[in-house]
Amino acid sequence: MARLAAGVVLVTAQEPPLDPDDPLAPAGEDVGMTATAFMSVSLDPPLVLVSLRAGARMDDLLDEQPRWAVSVLTESQRHIAGRFAMKGRISDRLLFEDIPYVRGEVSGAPLVGGALATLECRTEQRVPAGDHTLVIGRVLTAELPSTEGGPLMYFRGRYRQLG
Repeated sequence: MARLAAGVVLVTAQEPPLDPDDPLAPAGEDVGMTATAFMSVSLDPPLVLVSLRAGARMDDLLDEQPRWAVSVLTESQRHIAGRFAMKGRISDRLLFEDIPYVRGEVSGAPLVGGALATLECRTEQRVPAGDHTLVIGRVLTAELPSTEGGPLMYFRGRYRQLG
């Protein structure tokens, strides 16, 4: 499958507050994950799919948090993709620290500034598939924050530029 070129996205979600009944409880942390297994499923209704490693932090979070977001990364955002793809990485809070983003109005999740497109989604279905979970989400919002640059691609184990 390394011979199949894929676009690169950042999937984000916000953990629910530790105690939803206590307004003074700390808010949940932002979580992000680089993904290349992302695709459009349907235009009517608008559905997308992301494949998550079973038991990964994002898989566990999206099992309890139905709203999440996707930022389609540009070729100039390779550093963001690499940062959120690291194994044994530091806290997600620190990973978001110097990345420009806005919060999605529907999901509350970070949407990367300068991305080619951003989507906010609500989980419609989770499908176990081998060592992954396929999460199908209904697109609730879609924006095109940037028209500059091409998409960031992943091919033969490396990030690439189109063209």
